[in-house]
Amino acid sequence: MVTAPSIPSPTVRDTHRSTLAPLVVPDRLLLGPGPSNAHPQVIAAMNHQPLGHLDPDYLAMMDEVQELLRYTWQTDHELTYAIAGTGSAAMEATLANAIEPGDRVLVAVKGYFGHRLVNMAQRYGAEVVTIQKPWGEAFTLEEITAALKTHQPAVMAIVHAETSTGVRQPLEGVGAACREQGCLLVVDTVTSLGGVPIFLDDWQVDLAYSCSQKGLSCAPGISPFTMGPRAVEKLERRAKPVANWYLDAALLRQYWGSARVYHHTAPINLTYALREALRLLAEEGLEARWQRHQSTAEYLWAGLAELGLSCHVPQEFRLPTLTTVRVPDGVDAKAVGRQLLTEHNIEVGGGLGELAGRVWRIGLMGHNSDPQHVDTLLQALKTVLD
Repeated sequence: MVTAPSIPSPTVRDTHRSTLAPLVVPDRLLLGPGPSNAHPQVIAAMNHQPLGHLDPDYLAMMDEVQELLRYTWQTDHELTYAIAGTGSAAMEATLANAIEPGDRVLVAVKGYFGHRLVNMAQRYGAEVVTIQKPWGEAFTLEEITAALKTHQPAVMAIVHAETSTGVRQPLEGVGAACREQGCLLVVDTVTSLGGVPIFLDDWQVDLAYSCSQKGLSCAPGISPFTMGPRAVEKLERRAKPVANWYLDAALLRQYWGSARVYHHTAPINLTYALREALRLLAEEGLEARWQRHQSTAEYLWAGLAELGLSCHVPQEFRLPTLTTVRVPDGVDAKAVGRQLLTEHNIEVGGGLGELAGRVWRIGLMGHNSDPQHVDTLLQALKTVLD
């Protein structure tokens, strides 16, 4: 009988077992492009024990989230729910469900996230065409209509609130122009939902997505998504299933709908948080919330002007949720941001892409849209620049 050679047991490596201290998270004022500070009641909601993802009480909470999202977006879209992922996952969900290989997709690019839409659409086999605007400008309805007639796409995608530039894109008439050409309209509302007026149904938007950690003042990781009837009809006509199983709306609507068919383990505690964030929004009221964001932003713009600083975007297209501030000549943008963080405990964002080093991005979103936060920032910014 041959005896097998003995195999030594592995040794447990415990280098860090006793050296790590309990978690300590610094208390920052987050005034960048996101995340923003979550509302204290949202944090409290998240700190409950999880339920099962098919528990009747959790399913009832899912229904509440859906109805509150419809209110926040001003839509009656039945297929409205929260993606288990960040805003980029929700962006991918809209494109994965709207695009079939070979579809022509028109993307209106006026900043960093327009380019991300192009990249994602190409990965789903689309024939992507673009129209371009300088970073800091918005498209006119005439420019969009002309591009739709020229390219005759199956899908058009556009960013409502471009996080990289601070531009608010007017959407009135865009949905109607898309319908005249028989194409679906996809809208990115990541930096506008909960802080900027949105009327999805009136604007005839077919698909939209957002995130939780900006205007909704929730933790990141659970992201609003909605599909209108025209998009659902296209989904049901597909020759092949959606390429992304996890984000396939045909499967997810069986979980979020009345059938309640298991699909994945939902982010239970993030659903608690999102439900509470949306409840707080509804309690404040949409119009009051939009007005609060606008007036706080205007207070910031006036304060920046007193410091001799100018905004990158003309006021008529400027977002109340995110302001791009031009960096003065001779000033190191990164050094100022670093000093605000280390000496004043305030986070602001730097520029992305073409605007890297040229602007700071200041976010006043959700719970953070407060004149007191503006005063704190302006005083710190004055100190650093002086």
